[in-house]
Amino acid sequence: MNSKKTRPAWNSGRIHSSALPCILAAIGVGFLFGACFGRGRVPLPPPVVAQETSTPVLAAERQVVEIFRQASKSVVFISNNTVVRRGPFSRNLQEVPQGTGSGFVWDKRGHIITNYHVVRGASSIRVKLADGIYQAKRVGVFVDKELAVIQIEAPAEQLHPIKLGRSSDLEVGMTALAIGNPFGLDQTLTVGVISALDREIQALSGRQIAGVIQTDAAINPGNSGGPLLGSSGQLIGMNTAILSPSGVSAGIGFAVPVDIIRRYADQIIKNRGKVQGAGLGIATVPDSWAKYHGIRGAMIDFVAPRSAAEKAGLRGTRVRADGEVEQLGDIVTAVNGKEVTDLNGLRDLLEHYAVGDEVELTYIRDNRATKTRAKLQQIELQGEDE
Repeated sequence: MNSKKTRPAWNSGRIHSSALPCILAAIGVGFLFGACFGRGRVPLPPPVVAQETSTPVLAAERQVVEIFRQASKSVVFISNNTVVRRGPFSRNLQEVPQGTGSGFVWDKRGHIITNYHVVRGASSIRVKLADGIYQAKRVGVFVDKELAVIQIEAPAEQLHPIKLGRSSDLEVGMTALAIGNPFGLDQTLTVGVISALDREIQALSGRQIAGVIQTDAAINPGNSGGPLLGSSGQLIGMNTAILSPSGVSAGIGFAVPVDIIRRYADQIIKNRGKVQGAGLGIATVPDSWAKYHGIRGAMIDFVAPRSAAEKAGLRGTRVRADGEVEQLGDIVTAVNGKEVTDLNGLRDLLEHYAVGDEVELTYIRDNRATKTRAKLQQIELQGEDE
């Protein structure tokens, strides 16, 4: 029987469908081998590189950056304050570093505002600006407000007076920015809020400074005398003190309001270091003596001739030649109905009035309360501390 002979698939003119996958796989392996080891090597794709992009800045951050950029031109570094002392192993006098602090430019004439304690007892003061270091001279101080004015001779183009704001319309929760030189690290910015208003801190004179701003913007040693700014970049206070068991920022800092600074800094400059205000023209007995004797109020020791107090009929203490008290002075207990507990209280109340204002005074004489009216006169509050 004749039968047809079959041919192998490779010897056939056609490819059997069952062999197609094997053939394709062989071609793929050959292509990969040739790509890796042959002369016609196929290049690998380049590695993926992260593209550089600018750091995004929020609108609020940009505002803070711009405030610092502008205000930092007005902030100075007060350093190398020295006092003259005798050396430990000789009788020769030598200068000993006193500390560092901050300040800010007040005007184009080179006046710098800072805290009194920054320059207290210093025999020389140096101020660092962007273009160099300048020797400063003291113009005047007002210890009761922790305020000092110094002056440098610098080119006008290097002096950038700080922008002044107001502290009378501040509210708790507003933004507060502190610029200064904490621990000698100049041009440092910290940001916080106004934590409280109308605080009181004690000046080196022993008097209380009323109306002080409290902030949680970090304030550390070296920040003293630097500016506290509002969200518009204007001066709202001068960093002065902190409340901290460790001596570094604990989130409770205090700044003297700009309204107080404006009131007295211009006087110091205009009156060559003198500070003037409204008063009665009296001297009082020390508060310590009054408290020891159970006296509540400001007891008058001396009434100046032709003074506002004399015209109002007030009288002082009279002492005989043998030292015995012949007559106790009047005790002022209220001004326009507001209680006076001691001399500092009397000064604080009169501070809110101007020369020529008329006030009602309540005083005790011979254990009887009496009232009178007085037209306030100009008095010298304080000049230099030395």
